Amino acid sequence: MPAGRRRRRPMSEINVVPYIDVMLVLLIIFMVTAPLLTQGVKVELPQAAAEAIDPADLRDRPPIVLSVDRDGRLYLNQGVAPEAALADDMLEARVAALLRRTPGVPVFVKGDRAVPYGRVVEAMTLLQRAGATQVGFITEPAGTGSAAPDRSAAPGGR
Repeated sequence: MPAGRRRRRPMSEINVVPYIDVMLVLLIIFMVTAPLLTQGVKVELPQAAAEAIDPADLRDRPPIVLSVDRDGRLYLNQGVAPEAALADDMLEARVAALLRRTPGVPVFVKGDRAVPYGRVVEAMTLLQRAGATQVGFITEPAGTGSAAPDRSAAPGGR
């Protein structure tokens, strides 16, 4: 081998500076967007496993039940025509009036399995704006397998 030509050894170091730059940019993006992702509907979560509500507890104050059918239409179990769909602003006004007349009445949402989740969230937001502080969900017990909707919890509901 001539004296002027030496073989170069491969460099075995990894240049981590570009990776650090990328990580800092991602950190800044996540720090800016994280507060924007904390929007939601306030729901008081139970501290224990869910149990069925005793119907005797609801005799003194029949609950307000908001039903959402598979097409996203809203129905309220109280009023002159519980089988008629309500517009969002009308529903909000009626629930606000019911809550002023009987404060502390239980409020439940009964949503169809096929309704988009966003529509149920919109319905909960309407209830919140009307003054409902605690909102519960009506479900069927697991394993019932009934094809017909349960109308016992919501008189006139859908």
